[in-house]
Amino acid sequence: MDITLIKTFIEVANTGSFVAACDRLFVTQSAVSLRIQRLEDSLGHPLFIRSKAGAVLTSEGKQFERYALSLLKIWEEARQQIAIPEGYSRALSIGAQYSLWPRLGFRWLDAMQAQMPELSVHAELGMTDRITRFLIEGVVQAALLYTPQLRPGLIVEHALDDELILVASYPDATVDMKKEFVSVDWGPEFTHALTIALPHLTDSGRSMALGALAADYVVNRKAAAFLPARSVKRHLDAGRLHIVADAPRFPYPSWVVFRDDLDDDLTELMRTTLAQVVQSAEDEQKSVVDQLEVMKNFDAEDHSPITIK
Repeated sequence: MDITLIKTFIEVANTGSFVAACDRLFVTQSAVSLRIQRLEDSLGHPLFIRSKAGAVLTSEGKQFERYALSLLKIWEEARQQIAIPEGYSRALSIGAQYSLWPRLGFRWLDAMQAQMPELSVHAELGMTDRITRFLIEGVVQAALLYTPQLRPGLIVEHALDDELILVASYPDATVDMKKEFVSVDWGPEFTHALTIALPHLTDSGRSMALGALAADYVVNRKAAAFLPARSVKRHLDAGRLHIVADAPRFPYPSWVVFRDDLDDDLTELMRTTLAQVVQSAEDEQKSVVDQLEVMKNFDAEDHSPITIK
């Protein structure tokens, strides 16, 4: 059985569209159609009902779906097991969005290997769609995501509430800025909240769908952006970034997603070590947020602090 055919079937089943599947698989629509046709010929049954609206699984397709997922899992397990380096006996692959690797994902890998030295770890980077596909296919066994997708065989649990704060590369910045603001795409909920709180910042001439990577852009220019407090702490400590005291902050939750067929000991290891790492990240974030609150409660006229009750 060609594993490429199985992956194509899963993608069409998940998206309900041959067109959407070809975009995700980076192949032509005719290639997707040909793969599905070859699979249907091999099985002797139609797997999809095709229409202008998309593609819907037939009863045979629904029955085959669970076997296809199992085949992918077995394939990925075999591939990863063969690739385990000498000196290790277990393997685990973790995926995450860019902003969730620094000061969270990397520390998670360290904590797991500290408790299980025989564990070989592999890391993957991607947006939600790519990492979710990797989870379904078994390429990764767990992931850190901001916008997880609920799919059969996956368990979603809350991980960490990031705090998005406005920081600038120059001191004494205020929310009255205009050209200095860089719009970082944190999703439609954030955009809506920003529109209500600071409508004059929604027409930025610079927008980036780069997550926390935008900090590297901001620190090297006269610029400002909303970024996760924990990810910019090192820049704040070094004086490369400065908190904009009169700006609101926005909570931005992240989630951990596990495959539900993992060995119990690995699942427990991931949960306990992630809890430890999240606690550390929350402590770092709290120190930044507390600093912001002190600045907000500082009287601008006589520069005397206001007592916080």
